[in-house]
Amino acid sequence: MYFTYDSLPQPFFDMVAVLGETTGHIALINLRNRMRNDPEGNIILIERPRIRLSTLDLSKMASLPDGSFGREYLRFLEDNHVTPDTRAEVKFVDNEELAYVMQRYREVHDLLHTLLGMPTNMLGEVAVKLFEAAQTGLPMCALGAVLGPLRLNSSRLRSLFTSLGPWALRNGRQARCVLSIFYERRWEQSLEDLRQELNIEPPPLKLKHSTRGGLEKD
Repeated sequence: MYFTYDSLPQPFFDMVAVLGETTGHIALINLRNRMRNDPEGNIILIERPRIRLSTLDLSKMASLPDGSFGREYLRFLEDNHVTPDTRAEVKFVDNEELAYVMQRYREVHDLLHTLLGMPTNMLGEVAVKLFEAAQTGLPMCALGAVLGPLRLNSSRLRSLFTSLGPWALRNGRQARCVLSIFYERRWEQSLEDLRQELNIEPPPLKLKHSTRGGLEKD
């Protein structure tokens, strides 16, 4: 039996959302300060854009060339049968600006999957959580990175510990603040160029877009 994030009930995600909001205050302050100190991040804090189906021009994104960030993000949504509208609204962060930082983190999550080349199966999710833990310092990211591997089989654990895990942690530490990128203005940029700008290395393994979480080596 295989276990994926997609198979989890909604109350689980609600609980994780509450945990993230109630334990991440210091990390949110640090992220907010990093955004304020970045010209592009500061504009995001001022304008507070949202990543929702209502704000995305899917037809335009579909017309972009293969390899562009917008086209690859749309392909990720289609291949994994996900939508940005599933991200919960922030309810338990009193400071309005910090609440937006948490909301932005949630809505950027799928964009990170695209940047990192990770599908939504458990192995892909754990790799993204490791990156997010190193990048954001949010306790819930670290918790997800610790608990997720408990549901992986031996071959996937080996790939995580020897390849994907070290890569995700290293890139999370070295990358530019991923919340400080106005992605909505970057759809036409090539995915490769955006990775280079953010100092994110291409993934060492290519993971199949399947609930079985299979592996393909490049």
